Amino acid sequence: MLGLLYLNLATLFWGSTFVLVKDGLQTLGPGQINFVRFVIAMLVFLPFLFRRDARLWWAGLELGVMLFVAYLTQTVGLQYTTASRSAFITTLYVVALPMLLGLLGQRLGWPIWLAAGLAVAGVGLLSYDGSPPNPGDLWTLGTALAYALYIWRLELFARRFSTLPLTGIQMLTVALLSLVWMLWEKPVWNTADFPYFSLLYLGLVASALCIWLQALGQRRVPAPQAAVIFTLEPVYAAAFAYILLGERLGLQGLIGAGLIVAATLISQLRSPKPYPEQVTPEV
Repeated sequence: MLGLLYLNLATLFWGSTFVLVKDGLQTLGPGQINFVRFVIAMLVFLPFLFRRDARLWWAGLELGVMLFVAYLTQTVGLQYTTASRSAFITTLYVVALPMLLGLLGQRLGWPIWLAAGLAVAGVGLLSYDGSPPNPGDLWTLGTALAYALYIWRLELFARRFSTLPLTGIQMLTVALLSLVWMLWEKPVWNTADFPYFSLLYLGLVASALCIWLQALGQRRVPAPQAAVIFTLEPVYAAAFAYILLGERLGLQGLIGAGLIVAATLISQLRSPKPYPEQVTPEV
């Protein structure tokens, strides 16, 4: 239950980020947004970056590269596609992850496959706007594939290493790679309309806090179940839109939200348990 709480909290905060990234793209490029937010996040974990453990650093670097690809492709995709469509395509990792694990020889129970199908159907009803395909859709498909790989590998590393330095190394890796991408974009900084609050929130809450919570959660919750829980993100996003913008879901959206909630519950039926002897209290 504690692992589920961590993952749901992370998903709750992530649900508030689409509109902030969209807003930031009005004045900054994708590389600029990701560089600033992950520098802020990295500074939070700076005291934990002095571990002399080669295995820890290799794990953090591997996860950081995957995370960089996931965030960059999603940010670039949001330049061309809608936030709701981006949420739908991103959530395809719920299907991609079980397929990946199946190809690797892992047997998955019927609840996971049923939950994955319900989750994708739910996100489709909740988010899909029926507009023609665009380049942003292809970019966001890369997000789904990268995030499926990330969730799979994080389950392994989160049980082996302390989550605070592991998260810090990831933040450092994404910040450095985003710096390279930003320099390639040759950006122009507009200080007059700089989205200070949005980037501070994206760095401290949506990056530093959420990725640490995800690492804590995946020490206790197997990767396939975690992937399904993350499909609550568009449900939380719809709730934020209702509270902050006054947007309301129609019948189709309500049905989609219900399917996603059902999927998160079904994913826990007869689910494989994490190995207690591998889950240490170290954070």
